[in-house]
Amino acid sequence: MKVSKLRTAALAVALLGTGWYAMAQGDGAFAQDTAEPAVIAGSQIQDPVEPAAEPAPEVRFVAEPVVQEIPAETEQPAEPEAPVAGNSLNEVMANVPHDGDMSADMQCLAKAVYFESRGEPVAGQLAVATVIINRADSSRFPDTYCSVVKQRSQFSFVKGGRIPEPRSGAAWNRARKVARIAHRGLWESEVGDALYFHATYVKPRWASRMTRRAKISTHVFYR
Repeated sequence: MKVSKLRTAALAVALLGTGWYAMAQGDGAFAQDTAEPAVIAGSQIQDPVEPAAEPAPEVRFVAEPVVQEIPAETEQPAEPEAPVAGNSLNEVMANVPHDGDMSADMQCLAKAVYFESRGEPVAGQLAVATVIINRADSSRFPDTYCSVVKQRSQFSFVKGGRIPEPRSGAAWNRARKVARIAHRGLWESEVGDALYFHATYVKPRWASRMTRRAKISTHVFYR
């Protein structure tokens, strides 16, 4: 009786142990199905690695400034002037060209010489040009050759504020030369700082109030 009970108890214990083993096996299979996959050494799955950014260029500081030579600009040669050497006004006249472009103001000066004194010697023509230049430099008169020549009631050859065109020829060429000499101060006229002149065949009343500077051919000059 006691033996049977012992066997029965042993069998129960054996069966109980078998059941617990089966349950343990079932729990292990479930765990394998639901657990995270095992990580195998040498074949790990990792997030993609972005390529490393290129390093920024190294900034180097130069101890001394770098100076680059700047090419020199090509200078335009100045227009050569005609030689003016001479021991007399006639020699200077021979060295000054009559041709070439002239500004409007120089044209007015040359035309005044032509119409007012083309029959005079060169010294007389230079004196007329000198008076016009002196007036342009004086605060009493307009400040350009053209405005001086066109000033009302000053020069009889000006009509309605207009200067006529001279005839081409030797007289006009000479007047252009004289205008250039006077403008550039290549020869000093004996009339000096004169501002007025008149022909010898007239006796204007204003002349008595002026200081006479010179008489050249048929013109008398005053300041």
